[in-house]
Amino acid sequence: MSTPSTRPEANRGPMWSVIARTIRNEIEAGRLRHGQPLPSTRALADQFGVSVDPALRAMRELEKEGLVVTKDRVGRIVNNPDAEPSQSSATPTVPQVVLIGGYAGSGKTELGRILARRSHWPMLDKDTTTRPVVEAALEQLGVAPSDRESDVYLNVIRPTEYEALMSTMSENVACGNSAIVTAPFIRELSDRAWCERTAASISSLNAELHVVWVRCDEPTMKTYIKQRGAARDSNKLSNWDQYIASVDLNFTPAIEHTVIDNSADASPLQDQAIELLRQLADR
Repeated sequence: MSTPSTRPEANRGPMWSVIARTIRNEIEAGRLRHGQPLPSTRALADQFGVSVDPALRAMRELEKEGLVVTKDRVGRIVNNPDAEPSQSSATPTVPQVVLIGGYAGSGKTELGRILARRSHWPMLDKDTTTRPVVEAALEQLGVAPSDRESDVYLNVIRPTEYEALMSTMSENVACGNSAIVTAPFIRELSDRAWCERTAASISSLNAELHVVWVRCDEPTMKTYIKQRGAARDSNKLSNWDQYIASVDLNFTPAIEHTVIDNSADASPLQDQAIELLRQLADR
Protein backbone atom coordinates (compact mmCIF):
# COMPACT_ATOMS: atom_id res chain seq x y z
CA MET A 1 0.00 0.00 0.00
CA SER A 2 1.26 3.45 -0.77
CA THR A 3 2.12 6.06 1.83
CA PRO A 4 0.13 9.33 1.83
CA SER A 5 2.00 12.61 1.83
CA THR A 6 3.35 13.64 5.23
CA ARG A 7 1.77 16.25 7.49
CA PRO A 8 3.60 19.42 8.46
CA GLU A 9 4.89 19.05 12.01
CA ALA A 10 3.33 22.31 13.15
CA ASN A 11 -0.19 21.33 12.06
CA ARG A 12 -2.22 21.26 15.27
CA GLY A 13 -5.90 20.94 16.05
CA PRO A 14 -7.71 22.95 18.75
CA MET A 15 -7.88 21.40 22.22
CA TRP A 16 -11.61 20.69 22.06
CA SER A 17 -10.95 18.61 18.94
CA VAL A 18 -8.17 16.69 20.71
CA ILE A 19 -10.51 15.92 23.63
CA ALA A 20 -13.33 14.84 21.32
CA ARG A 21 -11.00 12.62 19.32
CA THR A 22 -9.55 11.02 22.45
CA ILE A 23 -13.00 10.13 23.79
CA ARG A 24 -14.27 9.06 20.37
CA ASN A 25 -11.32 6.70 19.95
CA GLU A 26 -11.90 5.21 23.41
CA ILE A 27 -15.54 4.58 22.51
CA GLU A 28 -14.69 2.99 19.16
CA ALA A 29 -11.91 0.91 20.74
CA GLY A 30 -14.31 -0.45 23.37
CA ARG A 31 -12.64 1.18 26.38
CA LEU A 32 -15.82 3.20 26.93
CA ARG A 33 -18.86 0.96 26.46
CA HIS A 34 -22.44 1.67 25.48
CA GLY A 35 -24.39 3.10 28.43
CA GLN A 36 -21.30 3.95 30.47
CA PRO A 37 -21.55 7.30 32.33
CA LEU A 38 -19.09 10.02 31.36
CA PRO A 39 -17.48 12.57 33.69
CA SER A 40 -19.11 15.95 34.21
CA THR A 41 -17.87 18.86 32.11
CA ARG A 42 -15.89 20.21 35.07
CA ALA A 43 -14.35 16.80 35.82
CA LEU A 44 -13.52 16.33 32.15
CA ALA A 45 -11.86 19.75 32.02
CA ASP A 46 -9.78 18.89 35.09
CA GLN A 47 -8.90 15.53 33.60
CA PHE A 48 -7.52 17.13 30.45
CA GLY A 49 -6.04 20.16 32.21
CA VAL A 50 -8.13 22.70 30.29
CA SER A 51 -10.87 25.23 30.98
CA VAL A 52 -14.53 24.24 30.86
CA ASP A 53 -15.15 25.70 27.39
CA PRO A 54 -13.11 23.21 25.28
CA ALA A 55 -14.41 20.29 27.34
CA LEU A 56 -18.00 21.46 26.80
CA ARG A 57 -17.45 21.95 23.08
CA ALA A 58 -15.94 18.45 22.79
CA MET A 59 -19.02 16.95 24.46
CA ARG A 60 -21.33 18.92 22.18
CA GLU A 61 -19.44 17.61 19.16
CA LEU A 62 -19.79 14.01 20.35
CA GLU A 63 -23.48 14.58 21.08
CA LYS A 64 -23.91 15.91 17.55
CA GLU A 65 -22.27 12.73 16.24
CA GLY A 66 -24.62 10.64 18.37
CA LEU A 67 -21.83 8.97 20.36
CA VAL A 68 -22.89 10.73 23.57
CA VAL A 69 -26.39 11.44 24.90
CA THR A 70 -27.67 13.18 28.02
CA LYS A 71 -30.26 11.50 30.25
CA ASP A 72 -32.19 13.00 33.14
CA ARG A 73 -30.72 12.22 36.58
CA VAL A 74 -27.88 10.32 34.90
CA GLY A 75 -25.99 12.89 32.87
CA ARG A 76 -23.96 12.13 29.78
CA ILE A 77 -23.54 8.52 28.76
CA VAL A 78 -21.93 6.66 25.87
CA ASN A 79 -24.37 5.94 23.04
CA ASN A 80 -22.87 3.22 20.87
CA PRO A 81 -25.40 0.35 20.73
CA ASP A 82 -24.13 -0.96 17.40
CA ALA A 83 -20.51 -1.19 18.54
CA GLU A 84 -20.36 -4.98 18.73
CA PRO A 85 -18.92 -6.21 15.41
CA SER A 86 -20.87 -8.46 13.12
CA GLN A 87 -20.23 -12.15 13.55
CA SER A 88 -20.23 -12.53 9.75
CA SER A 89 -16.63 -11.37 9.41
CA ALA A 90 -15.02 -13.73 6.93
CA THR A 91 -11.86 -15.59 7.89
CA PRO A 92 -9.23 -14.79 5.26
CA THR A 93 -7.90 -17.70 3.22
CA VAL A 94 -4.36 -16.51 3.89
CA PRO A 95 -3.56 -15.34 7.44
CA GLN A 96 -2.93 -11.61 7.68
CA VAL A 97 -0.42 -9.98 10.01
CA VAL A 98 -1.16 -6.30 10.61
CA LEU A 99 1.89 -4.83 12.33
CA ILE A 100 1.05 -1.41 13.77
CA GLY A 101 3.81 0.96 14.88
CA GLY A 102 3.86 4.51 16.17
CA TYR A 103 5.27 6.77 18.85
CA ALA A 104 3.90 6.79 22.39
CA GLY A 105 0.46 8.36 22.42
CA SER A 106 -0.07 8.07 18.67
CA GLY A 107 -3.16 5.90 19.07
CA LYS A 108 -1.73 2.66 17.70
CA THR A 109 -3.32 0.52 20.41
CA GLU A 110 -6.70 2.17 19.85
CA LEU A 111 -6.39 1.44 16.12
CA GLY A 112 -5.45 -2.16 16.89
CA ARG A 113 -8.47 -2.58 19.18
CA ILE A 114 -10.84 -1.15 16.57
CA LEU A 115 -9.44 -3.50 13.92
CA ALA A 116 -9.64 -6.48 16.30
CA ARG A 117 -13.24 -5.71 17.28
CA ARG A 118 -14.29 -5.58 13.63
CA SER A 119 -12.22 -8.50 12.29
CA HIS A 120 -12.17 -10.85 15.34
CA TRP A 121 -8.42 -11.33 14.79
CA PRO A 122 -6.21 -11.72 17.88
CA MET A 123 -4.94 -8.45 19.34
CA LEU A 124 -1.31 -8.70 20.47
CA ASP A 125 -0.20 -5.51 22.20
CA LYS A 126 3.39 -5.32 23.45
CA ASP A 127 2.59 -3.76 26.80
CA THR A 128 -0.31 -6.08 27.55
CA THR A 129 1.67 -9.14 26.49
CA THR A 130 5.00 -8.43 28.17
CA ARG A 131 4.71 -5.65 30.77
CA PRO A 132 4.40 -7.78 33.94
CA VAL A 133 7.49 -9.80 33.02
CA VAL A 134 9.40 -6.70 31.89
CA GLU A 135 8.68 -4.89 35.15
CA ALA A 136 9.66 -7.89 37.25
CA ALA A 137 12.91 -8.27 35.29
CA LEU A 138 13.77 -4.59 35.67
CA GLU A 139 13.24 -4.81 39.43
CA GLN A 140 15.50 -7.86 39.64
CA LEU A 141 18.16 -5.90 37.74
CA GLY A 142 17.92 -3.01 40.19
CA VAL A 143 16.08 -0.64 37.86
CA ALA A 144 12.73 1.06 38.40
CA PRO A 145 9.87 -1.02 36.91
CA SER A 146 8.70 2.03 34.95
CA ASP A 147 12.10 2.59 33.32
CA ARG A 148 12.10 2.68 29.53
CA GLU A 149 15.13 4.91 28.93
CA SER A 150 18.12 3.23 30.62
CA ASP A 151 20.70 1.04 28.89
CA VAL A 152 19.44 -1.89 30.96
CA TYR A 153 16.00 -1.64 29.39
CA LEU A 154 17.10 -0.65 25.89
CA ASN A 155 19.91 -3.18 25.48
CA VAL A 156 18.94 -6.08 27.77
CA ILE A 157 15.16 -6.14 28.22
CA ARG A 158 13.78 -4.54 25.08
CA PRO A 159 15.23 -7.01 22.52
CA THR A 160 13.77 -10.01 24.39
CA GLU A 161 10.48 -8.15 24.90
CA TYR A 162 10.06 -7.74 21.15
CA GLU A 163 11.24 -11.30 20.53
CA ALA A 164 8.48 -12.59 22.83
CA LEU A 165 5.87 -10.45 21.08
CA MET A 166 6.88 -11.60 17.61
CA SER A 167 7.07 -15.24 18.74
CA THR A 168 3.48 -14.98 19.98
CA MET A 169 2.47 -13.58 16.61
CA SER A 170 4.28 -16.40 14.77
CA GLU A 171 2.58 -19.06 16.88
CA ASN A 172 -0.83 -17.62 16.03
CA VAL A 173 0.00 -17.49 12.34
CA ALA A 174 1.38 -21.05 12.37
CA CYS A 175 -2.05 -22.09 13.69
CA GLY A 176 -3.68 -20.39 10.71
CA ASN A 177 -4.81 -17.28 12.59
CA SER A 178 -4.44 -13.70 11.45
CA ALA A 179 -2.99 -11.30 14.03
CA ILE A 180 -2.88 -7.61 14.87
CA VAL A 181 0.41 -6.66 16.54
CA THR A 182 0.88 -3.26 18.19
CA ALA A 183 4.11 -1.79 19.58
CA PRO A 184 6.22 1.30 18.86
CA PHE A 185 8.45 -0.68 16.43
CA ILE A 186 10.49 2.50 15.86
CA ARG A 187 13.90 0.84 15.94
CA GLU A 188 12.62 -2.18 14.03
CA LEU A 189 10.81 -0.33 11.24
CA SER A 190 13.82 1.91 10.61
CA ASP A 191 15.95 -1.18 10.02
CA ARG A 192 15.46 -2.47 6.48
CA ALA A 193 17.19 -5.76 7.29
CA TRP A 194 14.77 -6.39 10.19
CA CYS A 195 11.83 -5.53 7.96
CA GLU A 196 13.01 -7.92 5.25
CA ARG A 197 13.65 -10.75 7.74
CA THR A 198 10.23 -10.27 9.31
CA ALA A 199 8.46 -10.20 5.95
CA ALA A 200 10.32 -13.36 4.86
CA SER A 201 9.51 -15.13 8.13
CA ILE A 202 5.81 -14.33 7.82
CA SER A 203 5.81 -15.34 4.16
CA SER A 204 7.39 -18.68 5.10
CA LEU A 205 4.31 -19.28 7.27
CA ASN A 206 2.12 -18.70 4.20
CA ALA A 207 0.84 -15.42 5.61
CA GLU A 208 0.87 -11.80 4.44
CA LEU A 209 2.47 -8.87 6.28
CA HIS A 210 0.88 -5.41 6.30
CA VAL A 211 2.79 -2.65 8.08
CA VAL A 212 0.84 0.33 9.40
CA TRP A 213 2.44 3.46 10.81
CA VAL A 214 0.23 5.71 12.97
CA ARG A 215 1.04 9.41 12.78
CA CYS A 216 -0.21 11.98 15.25
CA ASP A 217 0.30 15.67 16.02
CA GLU A 218 2.17 16.66 19.16
CA PRO A 219 -0.77 17.99 21.28
CA THR A 220 -2.85 14.87 20.64
CA MET A 221 0.09 12.60 21.51
CA LYS A 222 0.67 14.46 24.75
CA THR A 223 -3.03 14.29 25.62
CA TYR A 224 -3.13 10.51 25.03
CA ILE A 225 -0.04 9.98 27.16
CA LYS A 226 -1.40 12.09 30.03
CA GLN A 227 -4.78 10.35 29.80
CA ARG A 228 -3.47 6.82 30.17
CA GLY A 229 -1.49 7.76 33.27
CA ALA A 230 1.14 5.03 32.85
CA ALA A 231 4.19 5.16 35.11
CA ARG A 232 6.43 4.33 32.15
CA ASP A 233 5.49 7.71 30.61
CA SER A 234 6.48 9.84 33.61
CA ASN A 235 9.92 10.64 32.24
CA LYS A 236 8.48 11.70 28.88
CA LEU A 237 5.96 14.04 30.48
CA SER A 238 8.40 15.59 32.95
CA ASN A 239 10.88 16.23 30.11
CA TRP A 240 8.38 16.80 27.33
CA ASP A 241 10.31 19.38 25.29
CA GLN A 242 13.40 17.18 25.30
CA TYR A 243 11.36 14.11 24.42
CA ILE A 244 9.39 15.66 21.58
CA ALA A 245 12.60 17.07 20.08
CA SER A 246 13.79 13.47 19.71
CA VAL A 247 10.62 12.42 17.87
CA ASP A 248 10.44 12.48 14.07
CA LEU A 249 6.77 13.18 13.40
CA ASN A 250 7.42 12.41 9.73
CA PHE A 251 9.10 9.05 10.37
CA THR A 252 8.80 6.63 7.44
CA PRO A 253 9.20 2.85 7.87
CA ALA A 254 11.82 1.15 5.68
CA ILE A 255 9.19 -1.12 4.13
CA GLU A 256 5.98 -0.76 2.15
CA HIS A 257 3.36 0.51 4.56
CA THR A 258 0.12 2.36 5.12
CA VAL A 259 -0.03 5.60 7.11
CA ILE A 260 -2.97 6.16 9.46
CA ASP A 261 -3.32 9.77 10.60
CA ASN A 262 -4.63 10.12 14.16
CA SER A 263 -4.11 13.87 14.44
CA ALA A 264 -6.93 15.96 15.87
CA ASP A 265 -8.14 17.22 12.49
CA ALA A 266 -7.84 13.91 10.60
CA SER A 267 -10.66 11.55 9.60
CA PRO A 268 -12.11 9.50 12.49
CA LEU A 269 -9.91 6.57 13.40
CA GLN A 270 -12.80 4.14 12.94
CA ASP A 271 -13.34 5.30 9.35
CA GLN A 272 -9.66 4.80 8.57
CA ALA A 273 -9.74 1.35 10.23
CA ILE A 274 -12.73 0.31 8.11
CA GLU A 275 -10.97 1.47 4.96
CA LEU A 276 -7.82 -0.41 5.95
CA LEU A 277 -9.76 -3.64 6.43
CA ARG A 278 -11.44 -3.11 3.07
CA GLN A 279 -8.05 -2.69 1.39
CA LEU A 280 -6.75 -5.84 3.07
CA ALA A 281 -9.80 -7.78 1.87
CA ASP A 282 -9.20 -6.58 -1.71
CA ARG A 283 -5.56 -7.70 -1.85
